[in-house]
Amino acid sequence: MKIAFILVCTLALAFTGSARATDFTQYVNPFIGTGAVHGGLSGNNYPGATVPFGMVQLSPDTREAPDWAQASGYDYNDTTIYGFSHTRLSGTGASDLIDLLLMPTTGNRTSSTFSHEREEAHPGYYQVFLKDEGINAELTATTRTGIHRYTYPETKDAELIIDLDHSANKESWNRKIIHSQIRLINDRTIEGYRIITGWAKLRKVYFHIEFSTPIVSATLRDGDRRYENAPLINGTDLHALLRFGKLNGQPLICKVALSPVSKANAQLNMEQEAGHWEFDRFVTDANTCWEKELSKIKADGSELQKELFYTALYHTMLQPNTFSDVNGEYMTADYTVGKLPGGETHYTTFSLWDTFRGAHPLYTLITPERVPDFVKSMIRQYDSYGYLPIWQLWGQDNYCMIGNHSIPVIVDAVLKGVPDIDVEKAYEAVRNSSLTSHPNSPFHVWEKYGYMPENIQTQSVSITLEQAYDDWCTARLAKKLGKEEDHQHFTHRSGFYRNLYNSDTHFFQPKNDKGEWIEPFDPYKYGANGGYPFTEGNAWQYYWYVPQDIPALIELTGGSKAFEQKLDTFFTSRHQSGELNDNASGFVGQYAHGNEPSHHVAYLYNYAGRPEKTQKYVHHILTELYNNTSSGYAGNDDCGEMSAWYVFSAMGFYPVNPASGEYVIGTPAFNHCTLNLSNGKEFHIEAPRKSPSEFYVRSIQLNGQPLKGFILTHKDIVKGGTMVFKMKK
Repeated sequence: MKIAFILVCTLALAFTGSARATDFTQYVNPFIGTGAVHGGLSGNNYPGATVPFGMVQLSPDTREAPDWAQASGYDYNDTTIYGFSHTRLSGTGASDLIDLLLMPTTGNRTSSTFSHEREEAHPGYYQVFLKDEGINAELTATTRTGIHRYTYPETKDAELIIDLDHSANKESWNRKIIHSQIRLINDRTIEGYRIITGWAKLRKVYFHIEFSTPIVSATLRDGDRRYENAPLINGTDLHALLRFGKLNGQPLICKVALSPVSKANAQLNMEQEAGHWEFDRFVTDANTCWEKELSKIKADGSELQKELFYTALYHTMLQPNTFSDVNGEYMTADYTVGKLPGGETHYTTFSLWDTFRGAHPLYTLITPERVPDFVKSMIRQYDSYGYLPIWQLWGQDNYCMIGNHSIPVIVDAVLKGVPDIDVEKAYEAVRNSSLTSHPNSPFHVWEKYGYMPENIQTQSVSITLEQAYDDWCTARLAKKLGKEEDHQHFTHRSGFYRNLYNSDTHFFQPKNDKGEWIEPFDPYKYGANGGYPFTEGNAWQYYWYVPQDIPALIELTGGSKAFEQKLDTFFTSRHQSGELNDNASGFVGQYAHGNEPSHHVAYLYNYAGRPEKTQKYVHHILTELYNNTSSGYAGNDDCGEMSAWYVFSAMGFYPVNPASGEYVIGTPAFNHCTLNLSNGKEFHIEAPRKSPSEFYVRSIQLNGQPLKGFILTHKDIVKGGTMVFKMKK
């Protein structure tokens, strides 16, 4: 991609219409979900500067070594900033990245207190006043470059610390720095790299930094070894203290470009994206890019509703992250350098156990032009690894979580007719990833037993249910391509969930390799990520995970009435057995909105002929489990998945089966909502009401005709048109 970042965003704004230039970013509050108020989970989001799907996420770190509870590096409850690093994860339950920390100082201080009264954030911009030394820090970004503006007290010498040792907690994931380098090219330029291993293995991060003011002197340090004005330093604990003298009220501007490939590519990224020194212009350009993305959905509601909606929409587009340089080079999964065809982008950060459910289906509506590159990025891992991503970070699979959920993402894209995807290559990757055993996916065991025995593969019930769904997706693609033998094989495997249904307990229950039920069995007891049959949940929460065949699940349950009654118990029972999983939060009975396995369940009442109960619980979740504080989410946002649920549900529908091309109707939050589609058409959702208490649906019409079955198809939406709800109390 050789078109300059600024030109891309300028053209994008022209495409969406200049009249919308200030309509949407004003509603985004990046502080939502950045810190729990009264314990529990909050979102694990960050407030710093980035652009949609950018490589750089430039934000303050409020911990010396961010860990699980501050996975993005920032906690709203903290009062100290240790500097500003350039990469991070959004909303995850584990921390990584946190690369290349810069800290402005006048006295070699490595931290400063701050207050929220002198802190500001909006899309593409962050500002904070560092109280201890009176320094004002401002941040903005392009796709691959972070831009800092530091205003120092006029009477003090301006200094800047560059810290290559700073990272997420080195006590987690065996994290350590393998090697790093700082090299002074001239009095305005520094470059270097860091190789670090942790949750993502052996990450290579190259950087190129330029300053608006010349460096007067520099101290380089590796641990206790210090060098004055040396041209470079190598080691594993590197710091640089740069001195710029008195700036007489003029700000110091630092431009920091990253690359996963080389220092030369980092420099090229800066040249093409950040060739000037006008900080405010960078801020405007970043805002322009966000306006273009956020304008794809126009929602008319209360100020609070719009704040929650557009912040959620913003959060869905912080990842996946660009992982290729402007010249098309990227680091492959086998640590070689790949080169893209012209115009393509390679992406990373695929939190697929979370995002296959709602975020990726949302991308097919709001940013379908990026979906082919998402799919191709996954397939490139298949080419190197032999199977598709499970949880990919900085180009490497960390095997976190279960299932093979690249499969539904790719199948959904192909079946929706997303262009520019090699369908046969996609099927090859999907099929072989469903047959090649890899961590948490021993398919030879799956084929032999027809389920995962817990004494062979832990998390067995959750894996059985989720893999059955992935196999259904593979079967659908095989059928589309006329591969009947594969279609039959994977359809058969998609029914393996039945082999763990215990008709005596009426739950999915673990077995051993002898086919014996494992006792004692407690459906209320929680598992984590190994050592128990259920993943981050219990048997109640996983009971409902048969999205490929809800009618069959209803039949197993004993019919529609029994299914409804079991759902009623699920949403009302508050019984607990032992400790809850750390990810279990946002409770409505046993329903735990703070974690993804529950996300589709409120919509299942529709299948039992009780849509009013779906509407009741969806409305409750929308209004009670999201707010506009730092504790705004009921659980980790998980790379935008918690946000995607809100975006879909506020529009009035949700993809219960995310690869089906269908959306199940709930209850719209807005009186009016419009999707501005990439094909130039518009899809309008009208739900006029006299008061917020009118959240029950009396009737629905699609383009003047009654909508039957509370199902809206993807084809219905992309054709454009109008869906009208009549609401009641």
